[in-house]
Amino acid sequence: MSFDTLSDVNYLAALVAALAWFALGAIWYAPPVLGRAWIRAGGTGMPEGFRPNPAIFVATLVLYFVTAVAAAMFAKATGSTTFGDGVVLGLVTAVGFVVTTIAIEALYGRRPQPIAWFAINGAVNLLGVLIVAVIVTVWD
Repeated sequence: MSFDTLSDVNYLAALVAALAWFALGAIWYAPPVLGRAWIRAGGTGMPEGFRPNPAIFVATLVLYFVTAVAAAMFAKATGSTTFGDGVVLGLVTAVGFVVTTIAIEALYGRRPQPIAWFAINGAVNLLGVLIVAVIVTVWD
């Protein structure tokens, strides 16, 4: 694989994949879904009326886009083109890189509920990378 693969990336597919992951996260971390549990597990707490800086959401979307471009590069480099290929690519990259990194953070991050924190973050990122990989693999 080389950086020449960047010219083969379908950037619209990468953008749609990033937006899909962002939407998943918005639902996942909503307070009525898993947001409150995630805050408790992480021990961060949110003051009454707290509103996060909108830049954090823009940065998240940009980072998801970077991941989607990398996944598209992996798909091109491995010749992945089918839904099944996308699932395998997503599982390998999510479990091999993302979920393991989150697990290490859970081990050392001194969270009040490290297992719950890992489960919430690991699962959403596993699903997110899987969705991204499938989209950028099949949308050619």
